[in-house]
Amino acid sequence: MNTHVRLPSSQGSNPKGDTDLSRRAFLVGAAASGLVLGYAGVPGVTGHAAVAAPASFEPSVWYAIAPDGLVTVTCGKADMGQHIASTMAQIVAEELGASWKDMRVALASNDPKFNDPVLGVQITGGSWSTMMNFDAMSRAGAAGRMALADAAAGLMGVPAAEVIVRDSVVSHPKSKKSMTFAEVVKSGKATRTFTPDQLKAIKLKSPDQYTMIGVSVPQLDIPSKTNGTAKYGIDTFLPGMVYGKLVLPPVRYGAKVTAVDDSAAKKVPGFIKAVTVDDKTGTTTGWVVAVASTYQAARKAAEALKVTWDNGPNAKVSSASLLAEAKRLQGLDDSGLFFVKNGDTKAALDSAAKVLEAEYTTNINIHAPMEPMNATAQLQGDIWHLYSGNQFATRSGAIAAAAVGVDPKYVVMHQTWLGGGFGRRLDADMMVPAIIAAKAVGKPVKVIYAREDDMTMDFSRPLTYQKIKAGLDGDGKLVAMNHDVVSAWPTKRWGIPDFLTPSVDKKGGLDGFTVNGADHFYTVPNHNVRAIINELAQNATPSGQLRSVAPGWTFWAVESMVDELAHAAGKDPAMFRIAMLDGQGDNNGGAQRLRNTLLAAMGLAGYGTKPLPKGEGMGVACVSSQERKTASWTACVAHVAVGSDGAIKVKKLTVATDVGTAVNPDGIRAQVSGAALWGLSLALYEKATMKDGGIEQTNFDGYTPLRMSQVPEVEVNIIANGEGATGVGEPAVTVIAPAIGNAVFNAVGARVRALPITAEAVKAAMKA
Repeated sequence: MNTHVRLPSSQGSNPKGDTDLSRRAFLVGAAASGLVLGYAGVPGVTGHAAVAAPASFEPSVWYAIAPDGLVTVTCGKADMGQHIASTMAQIVAEELGASWKDMRVALASNDPKFNDPVLGVQITGGSWSTMMNFDAMSRAGAAGRMALADAAAGLMGVPAAEVIVRDSVVSHPKSKKSMTFAEVVKSGKATRTFTPDQLKAIKLKSPDQYTMIGVSVPQLDIPSKTNGTAKYGIDTFLPGMVYGKLVLPPVRYGAKVTAVDDSAAKKVPGFIKAVTVDDKTGTTTGWVVAVASTYQAARKAAEALKVTWDNGPNAKVSSASLLAEAKRLQGLDDSGLFFVKNGDTKAALDSAAKVLEAEYTTNINIHAPMEPMNATAQLQGDIWHLYSGNQFATRSGAIAAAAVGVDPKYVVMHQTWLGGGFGRRLDADMMVPAIIAAKAVGKPVKVIYAREDDMTMDFSRPLTYQKIKAGLDGDGKLVAMNHDVVSAWPTKRWGIPDFLTPSVDKKGGLDGFTVNGADHFYTVPNHNVRAIINELAQNATPSGQLRSVAPGWTFWAVESMVDELAHAAGKDPAMFRIAMLDGQGDNNGGAQRLRNTLLAAMGLAGYGTKPLPKGEGMGVACVSSQERKTASWTACVAHVAVGSDGAIKVKKLTVATDVGTAVNPDGIRAQVSGAALWGLSLALYEKATMKDGGIEQTNFDGYTPLRMSQVPEVEVNIIANGEGATGVGEPAVTVIAPAIGNAVFNAVGARVRALPITAEAVKAAMKA
């Protein structure tokens, strides 16, 4: 099932690693050195800087300044509504000294020169984008400013040290001379170059000098997205293009096509061919594409095809069997690999005054972005062109290439805006049938998933099972915690060894993206975390990264258990947490920031300040998401009302988040609010189930995310303290479910340990 494609070596998965400046092709000087292979301007955004007029000034691979003074920033990240392209432009503008009205954005191709400065590949996820690229984009902007200042000073006959760069103008206050960026670029005199060491030595602005960062400037992509001119992958139209509609097996993975009867499909006007997808990469199995001249004809032809399958080894797998296997694996002493192994948990638990043990589960969850998966493939000469919105261009391009047996250098990815991603577009399954069908019929082919295709073949969030055993001493202090996490391992499925995490006992690589968060910042002298792969789930439910990844389930368990421990110790759950966030040892720094965030949320929510009506309660949770080394410190106080029937009404979510440096406060507030509502949806409503090897829910009538009528008041407190910028797209997702679960317990004494938290489960727990 693994996808075996070779990718360029990376820096590994530690986003905090030192940036290798040699990875960036900083091209300081007039006119870039050539055309990016196969890249065309993305409709709806400004064309790429490499195809700008010869007189353009390209201080770096990341942006260019045209003779009219417009600055076009190329975003190497997927923009799926989080406005990361505008964020990159804002960071550049701060150091460049450009006016916001002059800023434009373009989306990068899969040319390796646009690889992430730290990871060395093109990937968007983990709430890493701003954090990882802040330094690179800042230095790119600063280099451009210095080059423009030198050129303008020479043209004006003044010392370069005396000029000021602001609002796209280089000025000399003493002589009152000035030149616009446009005038400097037109002169062709901006020729200063910078070596990697010189770039690294540039002194960047300190936070007190910022004039652009920290300002809620308008997002650059909003006008085109509101007037309809922005183009998404689904909007791609090419000369001679035809359409493909999927015919899918009844099982999620492992089927084989044994026969295709196209006699009825041939009667559909416009039908061209039924293409069996022989996918050598293992991304898909058992798929057939009905190709026709129009989408409507392709749908009719797909319905007319009679496909016979061998449903394969996973035909009897169900959610129940996945959970049973997870429990079996957890019970084995030799299962899994250690992610955390500190102290002697067995001895500490044996001598503990009180021991608590609990199981926590989450169900399969589906991404369901509003723009369903789609891709258009076209062969021109020896070059394959793929038009689609994608979060992992490096891997996706390699998979598409392998699907048709060509070198990845012959595949050009044309990035578009994404109509929702949430981790779904880290995968390339939509590109495989498109490129194979295009090869088979000799025409450009656009494949669009129906909603049913998208849901049943999603690379979903895996079903998870966790067991925690924890001990308190006689004073009610946490002294030991054993935490086992069992799930499919999405990152292992990618087949990229550098993205796996070495186990602490050096016995192999584990999927850190299934256990991150279990290495929390509470002080626990004896602490073990074991990551266990559920191979049955790995094969039957090939899983992907869903917004918030592991912290979406690990913090559900950790923050629920911490609450249970607090009540067992007879202590207020918030104060119990604060006492453990003492910053001892490796927790120094992080624990203090997390504690302060929790205090901010408590204060804003009025936690503990007055009695609540019967049936109402407040619950707290605090998290260091996404990963320990790339955390945005986030806390939530949830206020709920619970009816006698167990129905939960969330009255308010109060979220505080420490983001270090806030580039665009309005953008951050929007992202945190959206993440909180996403977390609420996962906490109370979303659940997919497997039966006979297939996902049972095929549309929004069976899979029911949060509705507008269920949205509570959400209050967000942004803490910007001048530390390094962190991510905000996902952390708030992870704090909501445990805060709600803890609030439900405080309201009616019902402890629920499975997501989603249903009225039936609450009512049953109330009676227990």
